Amino acid sequence: MALRLIAIDLGAESGRVILGTLSRGKLNVQVVHRFTTGATEVAGTLRWDVVGFHGEVLRGLRLIAARKVKVAAVSCDSWGVDYALCRDGEPLLSQPFQYRDPRTARPFGETVRRIGAPVIFAETGVALMGINTLYQLVDDIRRRPKILGRAQRFLNIADYFNWLLSGVARAEESLASTTQLWNPIRRGWSSRVVRGARIPAHLLPRVVPPGTRLGKLRSVAGLESAQVIASCSHDTGCAVAAVPAGTSDDWAYLSSGTWSLLGLELPAPLINERVRAANFTNETGFGGTTRFLKVLVGLWILQECRREWERSSGPLDYSAIARLAAKAPALRSLILPDDPRFASPGNMVSKIRAFCRETRQRVPRSPGEITRCILESLALLYRRELDRGTALAGRTVRRLHVVGGGSQDHLLSQATANALGIEVLAGPIEATAAGNLLIQAHALGKVRGLAGMRAIVRASTKVRRFRPRTADRAAWDDARARFAALTPTPPRARR
Repeated sequence: MALRLIAIDLGAESGRVILGTLSRGKLNVQVVHRFTTGATEVAGTLRWDVVGFHGEVLRGLRLIAARKVKVAAVSCDSWGVDYALCRDGEPLLSQPFQYRDPRTARPFGETVRRIGAPVIFAETGVALMGINTLYQLVDDIRRRPKILGRAQRFLNIADYFNWLLSGVARAEESLASTTQLWNPIRRGWSSRVVRGARIPAHLLPRVVPPGTRLGKLRSVAGLESAQVIASCSHDTGCAVAAVPAGTSDDWAYLSSGTWSLLGLELPAPLINERVRAANFTNETGFGGTTRFLKVLVGLWILQECRREWERSSGPLDYSAIARLAAKAPALRSLILPDDPRFASPGNMVSKIRAFCRETRQRVPRSPGEITRCILESLALLYRRELDRGTALAGRTVRRLHVVGGGSQDHLLSQATANALGIEVLAGPIEATAAGNLLIQAHALGKVRGLAGMRAIVRASTKVRRFRPRTADRAAWDDARARFAALTPTPPRARR
């Protein structure tokens, strides 16, 4: 008998309500409703319109209910770090900030100086980034004490939606592990960091492991029998759970979308000074695993360029951009995608051209040239960081699994294979949804563990293979050397 489940996948660019059907060892995934997310500018701040998102989620659920099929469970996943402040009887006290809002610059520096970077990392295993929940809460303490004083708890975004759907407020461990407030060794909130940051302890929600049943779905006629489950509330946790790998440990993963999450699956957190210096992070995965990874800028740079091109020239979809890039000359211009200038929104095309001028390279002009520059630079960034990660973990990697929306980009996948010198396996595209759905199935006793989940993904997915092109080896060796030597002009010296 077919098992039907619903995944609500909230991303930085779009949200989807997805119906999954598990039957005879295969998973079918169907996007029933898609809607735009993205940040909203409000009074000079960047916010998430979670009230609007909630309306779209309900619309998707009602579309599924109208099909009159029996649904066993539903779960939401989202990006990490951002959160809603809430209390019982008042579901939203303040529109949540978007992680790119610049509000945490001062709290980040002050908190790191007060507690100490080595202490924060030793307690949490999470790379120090100003976007983390820790520094956002410190800003709330400084600038919004009245709102914070009314709150009973904070809930990261997916956990917030699971609360709205079930009425049960819990933080799921994979999402809690992104906050820089969670100790992955003791598997509890870090009292040392919480006290050092002066965060009211009552704001910290109760934490549950991935695959926890929360309660019955509320307020959607026709779906009353569905359970709300905290799968992996963090989208990357879901995506890595759906990597179609075997039982060996000679593979790495890249969850490719707005962000690039590049890393290894380890049996336990890897927390030491070398890891901290390399800015790698440890996040909790399904089944007691650790996602040892580097958080890298991803297709965000291309997304921002596309928005600029559409404003000036009209609609331009990603397939058209890919065709233009394929015709552009290879390895002509490179950027450092992790240069801080590319993290903020706006004027991305000009930023890329300025970087190339500062580094005395040919300046890309057309959308095809700029796209090729972005994708090949990302591939070289992956090579640099995978080398660092495998050295830290003592692992040898023979293949890279690319999952998520970015796995559709054949030019990026081939460039990545060329840059890394190993095989790249692209797919599934809907890895986050697949992981979400299969963790629900595990919680219901229909799938056994991570190995069983991945076997279903392998049976359900056509993976595209990209092998390094021997004829291009010399060109990519030269590009790696050029990439390593890139040093943009310091900001004060720019003209």
